[in-house]
Amino acid sequence: MAATTASTRRQFLTLLGLSTVVVSCGTAATGASSGKDQTRKLRYQGWAGQVTLPELAEDLGYLGDVKLEWVGNTISGPQDIQSAATGQVDFGGAFNGAVVKLAANNAPVKAVISYYGSDKHAYSGYYVLKDSPIRSARDLIGKKIGMNTLGAHAEAMLDIYLQRGGLSPADIGKVEPLVVPPVNTEQSLRQKQIDVAVLSGVLRDKALATGGIRPLFTDFELLGAFSAGTYVMTDRFLQQNPDTARTFVTAVGKAIEWARATPREEVIARMTDIVKKRGRNEDAAPLKYWRSYGVAETAGRITGKELQLWIDWLSERGDIDKDQVTLSDLYTNDFNTARS
Repeated sequence: MAATTASTRRQFLTLLGLSTVVVSCGTAATGASSGKDQTRKLRYQGWAGQVTLPELAEDLGYLGDVKLEWVGNTISGPQDIQSAATGQVDFGGAFNGAVVKLAANNAPVKAVISYYGSDKHAYSGYYVLKDSPIRSARDLIGKKIGMNTLGAHAEAMLDIYLQRGGLSPADIGKVEPLVVPPVNTEQSLRQKQIDVAVLSGVLRDKALATGGIRPLFTDFELLGAFSAGTYVMTDRFLQQNPDTARTFVTAVGKAIEWARATPREEVIARMTDIVKKRGRNEDAAPLKYWRSYGVAETAGRITGKELQLWIDWLSERGDIDKDQVTLSDLYTNDFNTARS
């Protein structure tokens, strides 16, 4: 599939330009509901060919009587948390910069647990063909970079790399991020429809096993090990369904630690079984390359530093004013009772 949808440079996180009408959909309710009134069903979006931590937690039995209801797949974190903010799903996950931007647009949401990150096993790499002349940030001027969505993790890391490479804002504006579905990104690179492919997880390792590509840089090289994204829920949902929220967040935290402590082959076998059982016509073969979710902190607890990084970065870029967001209002660990 050809690469599509060029970026409108550099309106970072324009996918999160929520209107007053959209934001009002998540307006907080007053008071917490009693236990009997709380929903025990959580609507969510999945990722094709992948097993999310909530899906793993459910299969492990950690959700108890709380059930997940799959409403479709997404390839975009910003889209996923918009859907959570507007009540189309009950939780959504995205890169922390997108979460900060959403909150800066007055969406009443809170980050409740980290769910992915970068480490020596779980990272996003920016790959070129082995014989590509691209060797530096400056070589990216005029080139096309394929990624899963604009205004999120992949584009933020690209910006940091370009800035550290000494490119001026004008030169950065000549680099062209494009949206390419993750399952098609490797193919688009090999067919030279794009010059750089952002690959992560099992799709990255599958491409590396095939050969013929090399990394230009990785987010782990840029920032070291860090938790990169969080699940969010609306203030209204948390107030009306505190017990359900606690069950969900704690279950995800326990799933993080289960995946961390369990032999890799056993985790992969479990994930493969989950994909086969859910019957979504997916290819489970790439799961054999899974290595880590990359969450840095025990049970996905949020320290604040992983959000403050992006508050500072977005404000320095002029995308938000620092007084638009208060760090302590952005997240809570109150619903996470998981232990290591």
